[in-house]
Amino acid sequence: MTDFFIGIDSGTQSTKAIVMDGDTGLVIGKSTRNYDLISGLPSNYKEQHPEIWISETVAAVKEALNSSKINVNKVKGMGVSGQQHGFVPLDKSGNVIRPAKLWNDTSTTEECNIIMQRVGGFEETIKLVGNPVLPGYTASKILWLKRNEPENFDKLATVLLPHDYINYILTGISVMEYGDASGTILMDIKSRSWCNKIIHAIDSDLREKLPPLHSSGEAVGYLNSKSAKKLGLSTDVLVSAGGGDNMMAAIGTGNTSPGKVTVSLGTSGTIYAYSKNPIIDPLGEVAAFCDSTNNWLPMICTMNVTVATELCCKLFKINHIDLEHKLQAAQAGSSGLFFLPYLTGERTPNMPDSSGVYYGLKPKNFTESNILRATVEGATLGLNYGLNRMRELGIDPYEIRLTGGGSKNQSWVKICADIFDSEVVTFRESEGAALGAAIQALWCYGRHIGPGEPIAKITERLVKLDESNRINPNQKNVKKYINLQKSHDRLRDKLFLS
Repeated sequence: MTDFFIGIDSGTQSTKAIVMDGDTGLVIGKSTRNYDLISGLPSNYKEQHPEIWISETVAAVKEALNSSKINVNKVKGMGVSGQQHGFVPLDKSGNVIRPAKLWNDTSTTEECNIIMQRVGGFEETIKLVGNPVLPGYTASKILWLKRNEPENFDKLATVLLPHDYINYILTGISVMEYGDASGTILMDIKSRSWCNKIIHAIDSDLREKLPPLHSSGEAVGYLNSKSAKKLGLSTDVLVSAGGGDNMMAAIGTGNTSPGKVTVSLGTSGTIYAYSKNPIIDPLGEVAAFCDSTNNWLPMICTMNVTVATELCCKLFKINHIDLEHKLQAAQAGSSGLFFLPYLTGERTPNMPDSSGVYYGLKPKNFTESNILRATVEGATLGLNYGLNRMRELGIDPYEIRLTGGGSKNQSWVKICADIFDSEVVTFRESEGAALGAAIQALWCYGRHIGPGEPIAKITERLVKLDESNRINPNQKNVKKYINLQKSHDRLRDKLFLS
């Protein structure tokens, strides 16, 4: 009889849960629960109450199970995908001390510089852990707490990431999985061990507050009785290691073997690839992360993708179908109008204080369609800057796989093919991170009860591409976008990096 696995994707704006058939990979039940960030904070503060992740996880899982109509006794495992880099501070009783500072919180620029200065500078930091300390990463948030809220720092007993916190509530066990841990910038990604020099640059007692590091392929434990009762499940359900949302989406998009690159067109944008060895960028632009399969995940992250298009849709009072039509109505290059998409600052390149810019406006191109297309092109050119850097480091994909909300827009998919100058394809199942979490749960369960199937074989079998949406680049447009990329980069450098 078929076994079933639950995948949870706890994100910045919503929590999604799916129920996956372990034999076919089909999603037979799903649910989405929406929520917001804490309002009224300074513009560079992005925070949430971790309690909302728990309540919405419980609600989403129960709704997904109800819609699946399965026998819940056949659920064998569950996995959690969580937004990366968030800082969940717990006291000695395991209670949350203050709201979590999130991945898109850019209030810690000063702390980033302090940490890197204390260990010998930018280049030395990369040598130590594979990455620089950038705003948004967890390490700087811990120092921020120490410097800005010393009374809360004095209470700090355990540092967890968002998905680790959910695992802790589900199982009662505190660990930190390799992939998500690599995004703290406290762990040497080469050896997968805590870096004492970085840790001591923050606080001499911080090491004892970090949980044990945990293999991506091993389960954390079983559901505890309290969580099992809330979810309507058995305490025999295994909880996998889980991982950060990008690491889980890599699994859910089949990015578990060389030659493929995944591009996520979500609120933020990410590009990631599989590697059997660490790929460390001396410029610090390509993040040298571990993945959640005990390998590595070189990755680019940009801060503004669908956040820009959603604001435009709201401004022009149009829906996503209207956006599709507007993009088709404008030509490649938007008649000379282009957009720097840095509405909430930028991570790649590192420009936390940058802002959005429309450039090249003239009476002839001052149209709704051109503004909308320039917005999409600008967000995609920002991603392409990172993709070009990955290519310089030897990552040369034969196929780019698109996921995230933007990938549902056929015109945007074509724009990606042209800007990336690559064949692109989308997926039958849109919830890549939740699917990845369920697949990892299946992988961990197999390893728990026997030798198990390699995860690359599992993803090859279960991840389904939408071959009807496989697009090749239009070489005429490719040439336009090569020139536009150069103009985009020059203006960016002049305004924000000079």
